[in-house]
Amino acid sequence: MSGLISEGGSGTRRVALVTGGSGGIGSAVSRRLAADGMAVVVHYAGSAASAEAVVKSITADGGAAVALPGDVAEPEQMTELFDTVEDRFGGLDVVVNTAGIMLLAPLAEMELEAFDRMHRVNVRGTFVVSQLAARRLRPGGALVNFSTSVTRLQQPEYAAYAATKGAVEAMTLILARELRGRDVTVNAVAPGPTATPLFTQGKSEELIARIASAAPLERLGTPEDIAESVAFLAGSGGRWINGQVLFANGGIA
Repeated sequence: MSGLISEGGSGTRRVALVTGGSGGIGSAVSRRLAADGMAVVVHYAGSAASAEAVVKSITADGGAAVALPGDVAEPEQMTELFDTVEDRFGGLDVVVNTAGIMLLAPLAEMELEAFDRMHRVNVRGTFVVSQLAARRLRPGGALVNFSTSVTRLQQPEYAAYAATKGAVEAMTLILARELRGRDVTVNAVAPGPTATPLFTQGKSEELIARIASAAPLERLGTPEDIAESVAFLAGSGGRWINGQVLFANGGIA
């Protein structure tokens, strides 16, 4: 655990938790929410150093951030994380679930172990964190989960990954209706091809260029593009958006 926040509970600063906050999109989301004046909890599961780098970049710009670890699929660890956030900052206003993994293969060739790994992080992890967010977010809060535009594109080799994200969309849309009267919005962002290590790993430059040209804007998305969508849903401008999947993909689908 690290960080420089000590003012929680004053009611003047909103508090955001970003799971996978040290990753490509997660780090951009963390920095963007901090730029909006939120105190940001940068969650990580593997690389403490990467999370600390995000915290350092936020605090260097005058923001407030802290790095905290945990396995999103383990209720005990996530409960402890939420407890720590509430104890230190007095409450929680925004939860963004960027934590996820992507393993690709044709359905007929996908190893069941690989599918189970994705299901554990993408589905179970989203369920665990969403359940805690549903119980603890303060009025005026927002939960933003992460899907993928591949649920519309139906690209070969993405069947198992898209299936996990289809489950995320179903949970998100139903949870939004279950939280009637709570003044908490629940939405999902579904990025298209985005220039992150998760996307580029194992792809040739030729393939990446071909994918980029498929969008009418003729480029890949950037983590900052996706972070802007999250900031909208988490901020005052997105309060009338609820139970929706926002496809942030430059028109590719």
